[in-house]
Amino acid sequence: MDAKNLAKYEARAKIIKAMAHPTRLFLVDELAQNGERCVCELTEMVGADMSTVSRHLAILKGAGIVEDERHGAQVYYRLRVRCVLNFFECVESVMKCNVKDQRKLLVS
Repeated sequence: MDAKNLAKYEARAKIIKAMAHPTRLFLVDELAQNGERCVCELTEMVGADMSTVSRHLAILKGAGIVEDERHGAQVYYRLRVRCVLNFFECVESVMKCNVKDQRKLLVS
């Protein structure tokens, strides 16, 4: 693999790794469904302390999945690109296929 392809796959892996946590998946889902949210609102929804939620959001931001904007003392987050939801659809399709395969094993 040449350096250009390696860099491309590393960039992809960074994005996928950023979403590889249940809390971050929830945050992306919440921002997709309800739009821009304040960190304080997201903290309440997640049920974790603000520093933990902020760390999760920083990882998502570092991967380019979300962006933030300061309004006074509050920081608001929103999805940077909505196409990330296509990835969720793909993951759920794989999950459905896995369930079908497991059912076939039980019926046999």
